[in-house]
Amino acid sequence: MADGGNDGGNPAAEEQQRLLDQHKEAHFTAGEIVRDIIIGVSDGLTVPFALAAGLSGANASSSIVLTAGIAEVAAGAISMGLGGYLAAKSEADNYARELKREQEEIIRVPDTEAAEVAEILARYGIEPHEYGPVVNALRKKPQAWLDFMMKFELGLEKPDPKRALQSAFTIAIAYVLGGLVPLIPYMFIPVAGKAVVASVILTLMALLIFGYAKGYFTDNKPFKSALQTALIGAIASAAAFGMAKAVQS
Repeated sequence: MADGGNDGGNPAAEEQQRLLDQHKEAHFTAGEIVRDIIIGVSDGLTVPFALAAGLSGANASSSIVLTAGIAEVAAGAISMGLGGYLAAKSEADNYARELKREQEEIIRVPDTEAAEVAEILARYGIEPHEYGPVVNALRKKPQAWLDFMMKFELGLEKPDPKRALQSAFTIAIAYVLGGLVPLIPYMFIPVAGKAVVASVILTLMALLIFGYAKGYFTDNKPFKSALQTALIGAIASAAAFGMAKAVQS
């Protein structure tokens, strides 16, 4: 007699879905955005900081330092944003080019491509009698086969179509935010010699905080990252200040 409570479902599939629903993985998935922010803020804090220190070392007034600093931040943001756009666009173009090539190979030499699938699966320790059905299943699904080859043979992930513009704006905005930090004291202190001291303190604090955050989000040692980031900024500003003093004398 049949069990009236059986709804005809697949118990194994239901159990698998239940386990997946219970287990929510806490992977960090905003890596590209964080990378763009790190690039923008890192350069934004360092380059205008060094420029302001150098001009202060040349005894320029706070108004001149501020004007030059804002001009550099604007130019730097445009340059960095354009660089981010071109880099992301190049990645997308490369993916499209390799995708077309892989499509042609699947059509032209399907047996060779199937052998490559088998070779890839064998690298994971899967035996021929185990990966055989997988290879055959992929051959029946061209799009899945293509996606598999792009990811596992070429190591390429499909880029977000909006990635280039997002990267450009993220890097540019991050550069502006970082670049304004060392210039803030010059907005309120008319004597550049005094403003540079406040700028050094403020920027080093910002570099420490930024370095710690960078280490935290990139799974690096946060305190070590904070010290390294602050040290790089300090060296850059000290070099610019020293060179300005040396040229002036």
